Amino acid sequence: MKITQVKARVFEWKGHTVPAQAHFCSNAMDELWDKSDSMGTFRFHGWTTVEIETDTGLVGLGNVALAPPIAKAIIDQYLAPLVIGQDPFDYEYLWQRMYRATHAWGRKGIGMAAISGVDIAIWDIMGKAVNKPVFKLLGGRTKEKIPCYASKLYRTDLKSMQDEAQSYLDQGFTAMKMRFGYGPKDGPSGMRENLNSVAAVREVIGDDVDLMLECYMGWNLEYAKRMLPKLERFEPRWLEEPVLADDIDGYAELNQLTSIPISGGEHEFTHYGFRQLLEKRAISVIQYDTNRVGGITAARKINALAESFSVPVIPHAGQMHNYHLTMSTLASPMSEFFPVHDVEIGNELFYYLFKGDPEPVNGFIDLDDDVPGLGLSLNHDHFDQFHIIE
Repeated sequence: MKITQVKARVFEWKGHTVPAQAHFCSNAMDELWDKSDSMGTFRFHGWTTVEIETDTGLVGLGNVALAPPIAKAIIDQYLAPLVIGQDPFDYEYLWQRMYRATHAWGRKGIGMAAISGVDIAIWDIMGKAVNKPVFKLLGGRTKEKIPCYASKLYRTDLKSMQDEAQSYLDQGFTAMKMRFGYGPKDGPSGMRENLNSVAAVREVIGDDVDLMLECYMGWNLEYAKRMLPKLERFEPRWLEEPVLADDIDGYAELNQLTSIPISGGEHEFTHYGFRQLLEKRAISVIQYDTNRVGGITAARKINALAESFSVPVIPHAGQMHNYHLTMSTLASPMSEFFPVHDVEIGNELFYYLFKGDPEPVNGFIDLDDDVPGLGLSLNHDHFDQFHIIE
């Protein structure tokens, strides 16, 4: 079997979008003086799909969520020529070929995300070729079902946040994640707003439900050191991305400072990047996203590293490329799940663009032992709501 064609397409959302709100979610732009929507640079209202065809008629489906037009250009110009004519089962060779050929500029960020999309499609092909789900190729079923946590609870008015938290309890979730809306430039009053929002959610869910707290790189080291002691009484399962992804020493300092586990890795790449984080004891929870970190080939290496350090891996976002890895390793105890709703930040676009993602039942998802590959297909029902760039 040989790869004969690689087709990358950009899907830009043109349907209804929930308008931006002030203090919706802290993020890395918050410390800058800017009158525009600070969350604007972190909205993902487009996606790149990667379809890899073989001479046997099998087609593998991958995806990239970061900077779709640039990812497409990288795949078309640089990556496709490296894999066309090759055997997809030589996946390690193909990954190294893409990684090394683009190393001068592609080892982190959008270059690695583009490699991820191609690699995911290659694993989809391999699963289809042997008529097995991808998780069966990675280690098989290590869990009867995958526990998952509801991940939304952006900062709105407190009553709305409480109602949303109650809705997740009613659906059977025993874990959920909320976002902070305030950071360093908002001063002591912003700190009180952050604490009040956590208290409001805890009031609804009680002490027997895991609550995760998300900063999305919107704080700095000094602010995080002030906030952490105030948050400890709420017993969060983790505090996510308190500082910029490049501040590895800051992560390490915070992780030793508090009883709250510090999580991160959504914006880190390959096993080399995660080796740094693990050796410095910088994070207590790893949160790579398979369609950014280097694909399934890179993610499985990170899982092995994490297991040796006894650090859990709970990938960013749900989505099938993450679920297959979570199912197949004891390094991953649970998954994130973005509830299906109107397009807001952009993670929810996955449901408009793809078919096949499992629905949670009482806080668990399951994968089918009899569906080959990733189990995904393109959802043509919503194509009219996208501008498609071939």
